[in-house]
This record gives sequence, C-alpha cells and structure tokens, in this order.
Amino acid sequence: MKKDEYKGFEQGPIRPPSEASSLLLRITRNCPWNKCTFCSIYKSREFSLRSLENIIKDIDLLHTYLEGIKKTIDGTTGFDEKKINALFETFDIKERATFNTALHWYSTGMGSIFLQDANSLIMKPDDLVTILNHIRNRFPMAKRITSYARSHTIARISTENMKKFAAAGLNRIHIGMESGSDKILKRIKKGVDKAGHIKAGLRVKEAGIELSEYVMPGLGGVELSIENALETAEALNMINPDFIRIRSLALPPRAPLALEWENGKFEKCTDLMMAKELKLFLENLYNIDSYIKSDHILNLIETIDGKMPEDKKKLISIMDSFLDMEPEQQVQYQIGRRMGLFRGPDDMKNAALLSQVRQTCESHGITPDNVDVVIDDLMKRFV
Repeated sequence: MKKDEYKGFEQGPIRPPSEASSLLLRITRNCPWNKCTFCSIYKSREFSLRSLENIIKDIDLLHTYLEGIKKTIDGTTGFDEKKINALFETFDIKERATFNTALHWYSTGMGSIFLQDANSLIMKPDDLVTILNHIRNRFPMAKRITSYARSHTIARISTENMKKFAAAGLNRIHIGMESGSDKILKRIKKGVDKAGHIKAGLRVKEAGIELSEYVMPGLGGVELSIENALETAEALNMINPDFIRIRSLALPPRAPLALEWENGKFEKCTDLMMAKELKLFLENLYNIDSYIKSDHILNLIETIDGKMPEDKKKLISIMDSFLDMEPEQQVQYQIGRRMGLFRGPDDMKNAALLSQVRQTCESHGITPDNVDVVIDDLMKRFV
C-alpha cells in the first residue's frame, strides 16, 4: 500500500450547512462509493484513507495555533491584524491556511467539529476511537463531534463499536438517505436499500448518537414522486431520527442524472410538483419526534422548520400557503426565493421585496409557462 505522505493540513470540499461554524478535520479523502447518479462532487477524485499519524499531526498543529491565539486575543484587543500577524511569525511551523482555520474556529466559539469527507466511519474502528479521543484531549471545549456516514457502512459496524464511537465523543452522524423507495435507490445507484437505511438508522440511535437524515424531494422524478414521498416517510417513521433535513433535487451539470435528464431518460419535477411531494411527505410522518429542517438554499421554502408532532399542522400550512397561491403569485415567490429575497411565503407580504420581484419578472418576461426553465438556470449558481 502506498504510504500516505504528509503534505500539511487538509480539508475536504463540503460539509453540511448545519456545520458552518465547525472545525473541519479531514480523516478520509473523497467518497469510497462514489456511484450516486445525482452527485458530482467526488466523481473525478479517488478515495483514500489518511494515515492515523497524519491526522494526529493536523490536530496537534491546530492545537498549537489555538493555544497561541487564546493567549494573544482577549475581549479588549480583539482581532488586531498586526498582533495576529506577529503571532503567526512566532510559530516554528508556519502554515497560514491552517492558522487561519484555527483563527476562524476560535472566532465561532469552538463549539463543534466535523470529520470529513463523505464516509469517515469506513476507517478501522480502533483508529477512529483513537482520533476521537485525541480530539477530545486537545479540544475539550468542543461540545459536538459529527461526521457523514453511509448507511451501508454503518449497518456493517457492530453495535459495540458504535457505542465505542459514542463514548469517545462522536455525538452526531449525518446520513444521506435521499429516498426510502427501493426503486429510486436502485435507479440512483445509492448502494443500499430501504431495509439497510432503517437498520443503519436504528443502529445509530441504539448507540446513543444523534442522527440527522437527509431526504431529497424530486429524486424519483415525475414518475415516482408520490412513491418517493410515501416510502421515505415510512422509512423515517421506523427510524425516528433526531433531525430530518430537506435537500430538494438539483442537478449539477456533471452528475450522471443530469445527463439522463438532458437525454430524456429522466423527467424532472417542477417546483410545484416538488412542493406537492413535500406536503405529502410531511402528511405521512407519524409517531416520531424528529426536528424537520429545510436548511439549504436549494429548497423552495426555507421556513419549513419545526418539531414533530406538535408543529406538523404548521409545517403543512406553510406548504399550503404556497400551493394555494394563484399561478402568477407562485412564479413571483419562486423567483424571489431564487433571488435570495424570500425564505418563505410570508415574505411575500413585504411590499418592497415583492415590487422588486415583480419588476424582475416583467423585465425578463417570466411567466408560469417558462418559470421552470428560468429556475433551472438560476439553480446552477448553487450546485
């Protein structure tokens, strides 16, 4: 096996939006599966494990920088640029990007750490426990250590090892369920079926680790839109994750599913169809106490944010407030959302913002007949 040469501190390309303030520590590179047809992030990149030695070096270097930063910055001096630059010059190892990472994490309160890349739990369990213990030793102030993981991987990890991860400090796992439909999961080459998702989700919960499941309205296209809503809701009802996060389908140009769409092999849902699908999904969530989060710019309605079961009616009513609009109003909301002016239908009550959106629609000739073409173009900014 080729030796994992240390080339300095590493960070991967992505993290969940909820980890915006987290320190990003890369312990594996890219994605070991890398076959999902809706994703393009890792398609040209090879998966590899980082060595335990090199990961420890990253953690120790960050710790060294943070100790210096904590001694230099206080409530009175703040982030004085000259003082910060002078501090940097005092270190034996001078890696500016790593130093800036430590500085940014210090500024956010040092509350959480996210382990990159796509599937950190694929490494040897004992190595992961060693890393988690070292992180807790070096950064005891961090209240949360989180990671992405694949259901297929978790389902193969023993409950005993999962509990070891929890005891060592891993307290939240993000899983891309995407769908609970076996038909859709097979089509998109997810590498796991509904039963596997359920098994993995329950294993995370059994270990006492918080579980954040991501679901993707629109992933079944027009043909399987209803099935996507119903089967995904059923799977989540059986798992009862701590968080259910909405990630509406958007197709990056390099994703295989985007090519299927361009070649007429996949019929993509419109915004209106996905809104109906999301409402059906919410209606069919039962006997769970998960938090529902729509925390991504790709989503049509960001204000879908509440806890089951007490907020179920409120969340459905938010969907209805969009679905009950006249077609022209729906177009205005869609454009306003993609312009970054609206987060939810209630923002349409802001006369100044609505006027700006109306002017945009009029000047560009955006109507119910062509809005989805316009939306597809605007969405390319975010994928």
